[in-house]
Amino acid sequence: MSKKKNIKRKQTRSTSKQDRSSFGLCVSDWDSIITDGYIPLSQNPEIISAVNKIANLVGTMTIYLMENRKNGDYRIKNALSKMVDVTPNPYMTRSTFIAGIVRCLLLEGDGNAVIFPSTKSGLLEGLYLLSPGTVSFIQDGFAYKMGYNGKYYSNDELIHVVMNPDPYYPWKGTGYRKSLKSVANTLNQASSTKKEFMESKWKPSIIVKVDSMTDEFSSKEGRSKLLEKYVLSNEAGEPWLIPADGFDVVQVKPLSLNDLAISSSVEMDKKTVASLLDVPPFVLGVGNFNRDEWNNFINTRINVICTAIQQAFTRSLLINPDWYFKFNRRSLMSYDLQTLSTVACDLMARGIISRNEARDSMDYSPREGLDELVMLENYIPAGMIADQKKLNQGGENK
Repeated sequence: MSKKKNIKRKQTRSTSKQDRSSFGLCVSDWDSIITDGYIPLSQNPEIISAVNKIANLVGTMTIYLMENRKNGDYRIKNALSKMVDVTPNPYMTRSTFIAGIVRCLLLEGDGNAVIFPSTKSGLLEGLYLLSPGTVSFIQDGFAYKMGYNGKYYSNDELIHVVMNPDPYYPWKGTGYRKSLKSVANTLNQASSTKKEFMESKWKPSIIVKVDSMTDEFSSKEGRSKLLEKYVLSNEAGEPWLIPADGFDVVQVKPLSLNDLAISSSVEMDKKTVASLLDVPPFVLGVGNFNRDEWNNFINTRINVICTAIQQAFTRSLLINPDWYFKFNRRSLMSYDLQTLSTVACDLMARGIISRNEARDSMDYSPREGLDELVMLENYIPAGMIADQKKLNQGGENK
């Protein structure tokens, strides 16, 4: 027993000696280590700026509840329309709720946003956006199910908003993470390079060459002594007095960001991000604002996202086949006041809209007595337009 104990003690001692090791890390290398690594798309300034712009724009639009009728579509105002447009979620506003759906579609949800409709006594109580990391999709023949917290739901029990359908699973959306990964890495590297360049200590504007480097000046203390003796002065602008033969002062022009060609590379990557997310380049700070380009952005990119959300809401929340939800996309179009007033006056003079509708297009409150359709320069009521004497045979225009 004693020999076994001695053997165990020897093994323990030898093992403890082998486990003792040291690892040294130079502090000067720490900044080069933290510059590499995985950075999510949500932390890239250019990408999150474009995504937030899209999400905030969609969140600001009013959601209409419309009804199909024989002579056109009419807006319906009831408890359901108010709930979806004003208070879809008891803990956030409509703008925040819709913006969260759009961000989930573009980033974390990979083209999928799942919403749980909570009901009470058969009435819709609230809409809750589920975290994208907690929802799974399982194919079931031609259909599919969604798993959340250990339960599985069919597509008519949850609201599933889809964008960019997957070619193999058309009911499932796809995001932009794979497309944006490479350009995001380039932008992050450019930002890291710029940060390191601006914080670098090795950018002296003046170099002093000494005739001979003695042992006295080979150390940090010696070089400091040299600077204090000949170079440093008490007042700004005071000339230096140095030996003519022993020193040579050379002015050096340090490198700039233009010399590193970072600006052109970043601008190209920003245009790539704008192209992938289908936003105008000036949203990311490249180029100037263009009204036609902005309106095209609203009619294409914003319209696609709005259509995906409003169709998902219509399919899952409405029973009446003649009802549907619609975003007020026209409110985001870029029009000046002169254009709006000219269009409103022309439509009003032709009896197409009432004066209150014209006031509403200019964001004015309605007034009593302005709901009647009028025509021509005298603003004759539309029902009396045929009673003019000049239109009657043999009548005189007074």
